Amino acid sequence: MIQKIEKTEFWPKVLQVVPTDDYKVYVYFNDGSVRLFDVKPLIKRETVFEPLFDLGFFKSKLAIINDTVAWDIGGNRNPQKCVDLDPFVIFEKPAVSDPLGDGLMVAEKIIGYNLSIPPEESDDS
Repeated sequence: MIQKIEKTEFWPKVLQVVPTDDYKVYVYFNDGSVRLFDVKPLIKRETVFEPLFDLGFFKSKLAIINDTVAWDIGGNRNPQKCVDLDPFVIFEKPAVSDPLGDGLMVAEKIIGYNLSIPPEESDDS
Protein backbone atom coordinates (compact mmCIF):
# COMPACT_ATOMS: atom_id res chain seq x y z
CA MET A 1 0.00 0.00 0.00
CA ILE A 2 1.31 3.45 -0.88
CA GLN A 3 1.45 5.86 2.01
CA LYS A 4 0.60 9.53 1.67
CA ILE A 5 3.87 11.42 2.01
CA GLU A 6 4.10 15.07 2.99
CA LYS A 7 5.47 16.99 -0.01
CA THR A 8 7.68 19.22 2.11
CA GLU A 9 9.55 16.13 3.33
CA PHE A 10 9.70 14.19 0.08
CA TRP A 11 11.78 14.64 -3.05
CA PRO A 12 10.36 12.50 -5.88
CA LYS A 13 12.96 10.49 -7.75
CA VAL A 14 12.20 8.61 -10.93
CA LEU A 15 13.30 4.99 -10.85
CA GLN A 16 11.84 3.64 -14.08
CA VAL A 17 10.10 4.90 -17.22
CA VAL A 18 7.97 3.05 -19.76
CA PRO A 19 6.93 4.84 -22.98
CA THR A 20 3.62 4.30 -24.77
CA ASP A 21 2.73 4.54 -28.45
CA ASP A 22 0.76 7.74 -27.87
CA TYR A 23 3.51 9.96 -26.42
CA LYS A 24 2.82 9.17 -22.79
CA VAL A 25 5.24 7.87 -20.20
CA TYR A 26 4.54 5.66 -17.20
CA VAL A 27 6.79 7.01 -14.47
CA TYR A 28 7.75 4.92 -11.43
CA PHE A 29 8.70 6.90 -8.33
CA ASN A 30 10.70 6.17 -5.20
CA ASP A 31 7.54 6.10 -3.07
CA GLY A 32 6.27 3.08 -5.03
CA SER A 33 3.69 5.03 -7.05
CA VAL A 34 3.27 5.06 -10.83
CA ARG A 35 2.16 8.20 -12.69
CA LEU A 36 1.14 8.56 -16.33
CA PHE A 37 2.43 11.74 -17.96
CA ASP A 38 1.21 12.94 -21.36
CA VAL A 39 4.13 14.54 -23.19
CA LYS A 40 2.25 15.25 -26.43
CA PRO A 41 1.11 18.79 -25.44
CA LEU A 42 4.78 19.74 -24.96
CA ILE A 43 5.91 18.51 -28.38
CA LYS A 44 5.85 21.57 -30.62
CA ARG A 45 7.88 22.84 -33.56
CA GLU A 46 10.81 25.14 -32.78
CA THR A 47 11.00 24.04 -29.13
CA VAL A 48 13.44 21.78 -27.30
CA PHE A 49 10.79 19.05 -27.54
CA GLU A 50 10.65 19.11 -31.39
CA PRO A 51 12.89 16.00 -31.82
CA LEU A 52 10.27 13.98 -29.94
CA PHE A 53 7.81 14.25 -32.85
CA ASP A 54 9.45 11.06 -34.15
CA LEU A 55 7.84 8.30 -32.05
CA GLY A 56 10.86 6.02 -32.51
CA PHE A 57 13.13 8.76 -31.18
CA PHE A 58 10.67 9.50 -28.35
CA LYS A 59 10.78 5.88 -27.23
CA SER A 60 14.43 5.02 -27.89
CA LYS A 61 15.94 8.14 -26.30
CA LEU A 62 13.74 8.05 -23.18
CA ALA A 63 15.96 7.73 -20.12
CA ILE A 64 16.36 8.65 -16.49
CA ILE A 65 18.95 11.37 -16.03
CA ASN A 66 19.39 13.26 -12.75
CA ASP A 67 16.57 11.23 -11.16
CA THR A 68 13.91 12.41 -13.61
CA VAL A 69 12.35 11.66 -16.98
CA ALA A 70 14.66 12.76 -19.78
CA TRP A 71 15.40 12.23 -23.44
CA ASP A 72 19.05 11.61 -24.18
CA ILE A 73 19.22 13.88 -27.22
CA GLY A 74 23.04 13.79 -27.45
CA GLY A 75 23.21 10.02 -27.02
CA ASN A 76 25.86 10.05 -24.30
CA ARG A 77 23.73 10.65 -21.17
CA ASN A 78 25.08 14.19 -20.86
CA PRO A 79 22.69 16.13 -18.58
CA GLN A 80 23.40 19.30 -20.56
CA LYS A 81 22.36 17.67 -23.84
CA CYS A 82 19.10 16.19 -22.73
CA VAL A 83 15.52 17.36 -22.49
CA ASP A 84 14.06 16.63 -19.08
CA LEU A 85 10.90 17.12 -17.08
CA ASP A 86 10.47 18.45 -13.56
CA PRO A 87 9.80 15.41 -11.33
CA PHE A 88 7.49 17.47 -9.11
CA VAL A 89 5.26 18.29 -12.11
CA ILE A 90 4.99 14.60 -12.99
CA PHE A 91 4.44 13.62 -9.36
CA GLU A 92 1.42 15.97 -9.21
CA LYS A 93 -0.41 13.68 -11.67
CA PRO A 94 -2.69 11.09 -10.09
CA ALA A 95 -1.27 7.66 -9.36
CA VAL A 96 -2.26 4.93 -11.83
CA SER A 97 -2.09 1.14 -11.87
CA ASP A 98 1.18 -0.47 -12.85
CA PRO A 99 0.89 -1.29 -16.57
CA LEU A 100 3.46 -4.07 -16.21
CA GLY A 101 1.21 -6.23 -14.11
CA ASP A 102 0.96 -7.09 -10.50
CA GLY A 103 2.04 -3.82 -8.97
CA LEU A 104 5.71 -4.71 -8.71
CA MET A 105 8.14 -2.51 -10.51
CA VAL A 106 10.53 -4.04 -13.00
CA ALA A 107 13.41 -3.22 -10.62
CA GLU A 108 11.79 -5.49 -8.02
CA LYS A 109 11.02 -8.21 -10.58
CA ILE A 110 14.47 -8.31 -12.17
CA ILE A 111 16.97 -7.51 -9.43
CA GLY A 112 14.95 -7.98 -6.26
CA TYR A 113 15.17 -4.32 -5.29
CA ASN A 114 12.53 -3.90 -2.60
CA LEU A 115 10.76 -0.55 -2.48
CA SER A 116 8.28 -1.59 0.17
CA ILE A 117 7.77 0.83 2.99
CA PRO A 118 8.44 -1.04 6.24
CA PRO A 119 5.57 -1.14 8.74
CA GLU A 120 5.89 1.11 11.74
CA GLU A 121 7.11 -0.61 14.86
CA SER A 122 4.49 -1.03 17.54
CA ASP A 123 4.90 0.22 21.08
CA ASP A 124 3.44 -2.99 22.56
CA SER A 125 6.48 -3.76 24.73
